[in-house]
Amino acid sequence: MKRILILLSIILFSNFSIAQKEEVEELAIDLSDYEYPYKVFFFKFEAQQQNLEMAYIDEKPKKWNGQTVVLLHGKNFNIAYWETTIELLIKNNYRVVAVDQIGFGKSTKPDYFQYTFQQLAKNTKNLLSEIKVKNPIILGHSMGGMLATRFALMYTEYTKQLVLVNPIGLEDWKLRVPYQSITDWYHSELKKDYDKIKEYQKESYYDGKWKPEYDEWVNILAGWTKNEKYRTIAWNAALTYDMIFTQPVVYEFSRIEVPTLLIIGTRDRTALGKNLVSESVRSRMGLYDELGKIIAKKLPNAKLEEIENVGHLPHIEAFDRFAEKLIPNLMK
Repeated sequence: MKRILILLSIILFSNFSIAQKEEVEELAIDLSDYEYPYKVFFFKFEAQQQNLEMAYIDEKPKKWNGQTVVLLHGKNFNIAYWETTIELLIKNNYRVVAVDQIGFGKSTKPDYFQYTFQQLAKNTKNLLSEIKVKNPIILGHSMGGMLATRFALMYTEYTKQLVLVNPIGLEDWKLRVPYQSITDWYHSELKKDYDKIKEYQKESYYDGKWKPEYDEWVNILAGWTKNEKYRTIAWNAALTYDMIFTQPVVYEFSRIEVPTLLIIGTRDRTALGKNLVSESVRSRMGLYDELGKIIAKKLPNAKLEEIENVGHLPHIEAFDRFAEKLIPNLMK
């Protein structure tokens, strides 16, 4: 009887997983068929001899405190995953601007583009100037943390406060991981499907534990793989992987002059290229419980707020605890 029950459980779970995959629908590469939680605007500009559009959200509370928080997303996400964070900030009277970077979300996916954090920072600064944002708080998560760091270095006088939430780039992976060409990254992206995307997020972000509310961020990426233009998505993803790998910010934290809040989920083990090294090397990569403390000491004016037993996405996995660390430490 026990064996039968186990077998039935496996069958039911397998059927549930298959049903999940079948429910994933093809998505347009500009996510025109995916609705964001707030009204979306588009900033049109020219860069690298082509016309581009950046999607963004701009929400202002009824009793604005005069301060704006700019949200910068991670590598595998778009501004929709900031929904609860935007709600929280508006509730606390902050204006919120959230930006889909070029190559992500609803923004343009160029056929050819030289991705640098400097270029993305300049694009973002031009957008903020266009919509008359003054002295914002720049908040970046994951890859957005690397971009936020570069932004604060480039626009020190303009940036009121820097907030880094489980940023990647706290170590230089080039010292441990063999170089991957853009073509290597591209072919790796072409092999992705629902199962591979979910497995990566499950193991890397959530310590092997999955909740239904995490499905959304898998389904978007998996929906793109079903689009006949997925090669464009894969190519942009490869270019941004190369940007992340070859443009470390870890050596420049000591040069950041603006007040910095570092929020770290200590269970995080995210590191680029872990699958390309030996187990002994892998075991020393992405140790955020150690990296947070090391980087906090390098930043001249920093406050470290750790969230114990939380992974790469504190604002998704443990939102209330994330809010407790964020709001009291934001400048007004």
